[in-house]
Amino acid sequence: MSSRTAEIATTPARKITSSEAAHTLLASFLGWALDAFDFFVLVFVLPTVAKEFHKSVADVAFTITATLAMRPIGALIFGWVADRYGRRIPLMIDVIFYSIVEVLSGFAPSYGWFLFLRALYGVAMGGEWGVGASLAMEAVSPKWRGFFSGLLQEGYAVGYLLAAGAYFFVFPYFGWRAMFFLGGAPALLTIYIRAKVPESEAWERTRPDMAKIKRAVRENWRLFLYLILLMTMMNLVSHGTQDLYPTFLQKQRGFDARTVASIALIYNIGAILGGLTFGYFSDRLGRRRTMAIAVIGAGLVVPLWIYPSTVAVLVMGAFLMQFMVQGAWGVIPAHLTELSPPEVRGLFSGLAYQMGVLLASNAAFGEALLAEKFGYSAALASVAAIVMVSAAIVIMLGRERLGRDLHSGAADA
Repeated sequence: MSSRTAEIATTPARKITSSEAAHTLLASFLGWALDAFDFFVLVFVLPTVAKEFHKSVADVAFTITATLAMRPIGALIFGWVADRYGRRIPLMIDVIFYSIVEVLSGFAPSYGWFLFLRALYGVAMGGEWGVGASLAMEAVSPKWRGFFSGLLQEGYAVGYLLAAGAYFFVFPYFGWRAMFFLGGAPALLTIYIRAKVPESEAWERTRPDMAKIKRAVRENWRLFLYLILLMTMMNLVSHGTQDLYPTFLQKQRGFDARTVASIALIYNIGAILGGLTFGYFSDRLGRRRTMAIAVIGAGLVVPLWIYPSTVAVLVMGAFLMQFMVQGAWGVIPAHLTELSPPEVRGLFSGLAYQMGVLLASNAAFGEALLAEKFGYSAALASVAAIVMVSAAIVIMLGRERLGRDLHSGAADA
């Protein structure tokens, strides 16, 4: 053991205060919310961007696929750095990275440049979740981990809400490029992280070297493969019900931009409430059981979500769908963090998440192709029904480590 390694091993971790834990959770929440905002601005303007670049909606939807497909690269890079050198600095670098690329997307002069920048944005987006989730879940009490997991994950829905708000207030007056320019604002978050967020106490206790990281990966590869399968199904559940839904509302139901934005605001309120509700109950019912209940409930809501003849019932169906879908997702940060070995918590949770994103990255593109042939109603309804049933099966085939001590320096057997 080198003198530097010995020094690290004998240096006690400083216990963070409740105030610092609150700042950590807020910073991680905002990082994910603003990252999601930068992603979702595109789903509201797919037809407009397609028209400007003289491409089909499916072609522009493919840029979403490119973003999703590149996310594992970011998870690998930033997750490894976060496990080796700490959570805080990689999170700051990642936030600046995705902010810059988002602004550049608004300046894209052609479809080719837009596709390239959305792929590059995928690298940045892929790096945020694993680092932010590990930092947040390591800071909160195990007793409330499920609830705060739901709060953290619903930063994703808050990002969708912010994108819907931008579509409502900015797009009608300034066009689609201005919505991407707003994506530069998250860079200011790094000032808050630097000033208020301490390094993870759990990481300070573990501080793995390369040998420990490699050993943890080698000894837990079966678990990692299961987590990839789980996250593939969960991403199909999410992207299969979100990415083309605004386009469905525009093209199939004939709603104007402001009506679509208003409906999106309502169903994302449902998403936030669902994440908090199911996250809370996962501390009492267990992670797997809670997630399975949520996705089965989402499957039952499909007829209300797609086929109602009245706007009021359609809005209720959209609200309930995202209440269930993001309810299941609200459990994910706690579930993945608890299952991941402490030596590779940032890498395992983030990379498994983003590998699932990669394998599900054709959801929007595939649905767009199906919609061109069979209509948006049939495409979205059939995909949703299949993935809900499949996700419930995969969830229940796994295991969980409810309430696990994240500050332990060794993985569970």
